[in-house]
Amino acid sequence: MMNLSTLLQKIKENPVMYIDKPSITCLDFFVSGYLGQLSDLGLTPEGDPMEGFKEWIQERAKTNLTQSWAGILIFSCGSDRNAFYSFFELFEKFIKQKNDSQIQGSEDVLRLRQDLMFPRFDIYKEILGAIKKRPGMYLGRSSITRLDMLLRGYNLARREVGVPPTEQEREFEGFQLWVEEKYGINSGQSWSKIILFYSVDGHEALQKFFELFEQYLNENKSLEVDENNS
Repeated sequence: MMNLSTLLQKIKENPVMYIDKPSITCLDFFVSGYLGQLSDLGLTPEGDPMEGFKEWIQERAKTNLTQSWAGILIFSCGSDRNAFYSFFELFEKFIKQKNDSQIQGSEDVLRLRQDLMFPRFDIYKEILGAIKKRPGMYLGRSSITRLDMLLRGYNLARREVGVPPTEQEREFEGFQLWVEEKYGINSGQSWSKIILFYSVDGHEALQKFFELFEQYLNENKSLEVDENNS
């Protein structure tokens, strides 16, 4: 399992592989999904390198904005793309300052809580339902891209620690192909990009995602019933 600093370096070198494009917003939600899932699995970051970064950015920008560190960088840099590249330069300075002043101990060390078993938390079963009801609470705004990045970070964290996929995760694996077939597209684009392309905006795309995902699950259930009756 790679530590966060290593993961960030890999994303810097090849953002398309992880988050489709150089985007501070996509990076923010990908990292949130990744760290959130590690926490839910009982993996506790010791000396989390992101801890204190928002406050450091606020002080550096001389602002009291209550936005996320990504939002502050976008405000300061003028665009999502510029903020992405600026982040790595600033984050490197932040880490160096932390290490030099010994604010934190060892950097990016993860340990497994021996007293905890992997919880049965499932983002596809529990969080998707909550996001559908209150997208702004979890995503900041209705955005299918942010949802996609959150799920990608979640999945990477689980793969790295060897957690077997749940039934809901296995179901979701076929959603990409189902969306491609539904829209007659075989371009290698992600399900989120395909749905967004056929929507007016990100808000409609997110609503359409939940409609399509429900349709996909219902079709799978119908197929299972047919197979059992045959």
